This record gives sequence, structure tokens and C-alpha cells, in this order.
Amino acid sequence: MSTTPEQVIIVGSGPAGHAAAIYTARANLNPFMFEGYTAGGIPGGQLMTTTEVENYPGFPEGIQGPELMDALRKQSLRFATRIVTEDVVKVDLSKRPFTVASSERTVTTQALIIATGATAKRLNLPSEPTLWNKGISACAVCDGALPIFRGKPLVVVGGGDSAAEESTFLTKFASKVYLVHRRDALRASKIMQERVLKHPKIEVLWHTVVADVLGEGAVSGVRLKEVATGKTRDLACGGLFYAVGFTPNTAIVSGQLDLDQDGYIVTQPGSTTTSVAGVFACGDVQDKRYRQAITAAGSGCMAAMDCERWLAAV
Repeated sequence: MSTTPEQVIIVGSGPAGHAAAIYTARANLNPFMFEGYTAGGIPGGQLMTTTEVENYPGFPEGIQGPELMDALRKQSLRFATRIVTEDVVKVDLSKRPFTVASSERTVTTQALIIATGATAKRLNLPSEPTLWNKGISACAVCDGALPIFRGKPLVVVGGGDSAAEESTFLTKFASKVYLVHRRDALRASKIMQERVLKHPKIEVLWHTVVADVLGEGAVSGVRLKEVATGKTRDLACGGLFYAVGFTPNTAIVSGQLDLDQDGYIVTQPGSTTTSVAGVFACGDVQDKRYRQAITAAGSGCMAAMDCERWLAAV
């Protein structure tokens, strides 16, 4: 274990983590970053599995997700952020300095910024691995406007507010939207249900699940299965959108920080402060409403500034 505590450790390396690193580094806090996910994902977060990013400001022609994350990482390194490609497996927030451990090292720190993100739930369809980001997406707001989806029938899976919102959003670009739901009623709020059921471009397929996604190199359709009978049929479409939820990567702080009913870290309104003084959370690990790269980066800036002010006051 290191004998001298770090001033700040950042766990996570998506837009939130790197924004926090850039701001804390420029504040001379000498940040140390664990860039692996706590869940063992790829460094760089969800954008590493995204192809075209068209809605991040400053890139009028768009940019590839991995290219954007590489640029953010280089910027963090430019300001001397120390980065290790390791997953954090344990933290101890019971006393300061806090302890943060990977399988390779244990480090102590006066302050901690958690930017571990959230993982989109998948359906684990047989053809999902080969067609992910080739017509399958977990974010309609991020990807729905891409040329590959425009003017085509699209399929959304889910039954809650997110599924209703994404179905409605996609009607701006799709020729038709099919909302696939395994039950006979949506879980979405009444107003969202009304928008879906009254929309001329949305058709709800009740008592139905997606059994597989079809296509060679790009999505060309889905195989649907009736829940009651098990009968299958193929439906032509140009894209499949999952709206079945996200899992926040909070396993390492469960029982140590206040989490909401869905497992997201609770932060004080208008700040990134958590239930433990000196611990800050930013990005999708505490944001289940917006979940955009730009909002994650903004909250990373907030966490860095909150952290800097807190350290100056203690």
C-alpha cells in the first residue's frame, strides 16, 4: 500500500472520468485514474462500443466513439494524469484517507471521484454479438438520427417510460416504429402510454418477444416470438433498439454510499456530492435521466470543481 495518500483518485475513464481528470489536473491535484470498469469492461466506457458520434459538440462531421475517447485520454495525459489500466475491485470509505484497491495495487486517497458509468442491459440474442452497432443500439437519442436508420421501419424492445420515449423519438426518422412488449400493458406513465398508443407511426406488438436479430453485416429484420404460443415470424426492419434498462456499475460502493432503488449513486441536487464527505460521483453512475456523453463530461467537470473546493476547505 502507498504510504502517502493521493489527493484525488478517479475510478472510471469515460467522458465523466476524463473531464474530472483534466479539471483536477489543471487544479494541481495530481489525479490518479483507474481506467478499468469495476465490472471488467473496456477502458473508455460505452463510447468504445459506439461507432458514429454525431451529437458531441465540436465535431461537425461526427467522430468515431473510440477516436473521441482516445482524444480525451490524450488530453488527460497531457496534464499529467497518472492512468493505470486496472479494474477497481474494492474500496473502503469508512475512514479517510479512503482505500482503493485493484488486483495489482492498493492506494489511499483524500478524495475519490466515482465515474464508473452504467452498462446497457442486453437481450443476449444469438446474433447480437455480430450485429451490435450494425443496426442494434441501446440509445435511440444517441443513434436514431444516423443515416442507416432514416426512412426505415425500426423496432424498439421494452415497456417502460424509456421505451415509450425512444419509440416516440424514432418516429422523427423512421418510416414506422414497432414497439415489442412481452405483456398486455405498458409500464410507462399514463401520458407516455397515450403518446405511444395514439401515434400513427407506432404499432405495439403485445405478448411478443424478440427471439433473434437478422442480417448479414447489418440488421435487416428481427425474429419475433409470441409468448403464449411460441410461434415465430420474421419482421423486416432497419434497426433494433433496446430500451430494457441499464445497470449502474456500483458494486464496489454498495453498502457504503446511498444508492437509489435502481442502484444509482444518490448525489445532492445541483452537485456531485454523495452521502460520504470527500466522495463525488459523476456521469451515468448517478444519472439515469440523460445518459449522454456531453452531460457525463459536464458532470465530470462539476465533480472536479466540487472536489477541489472540498479539499481546500478540509
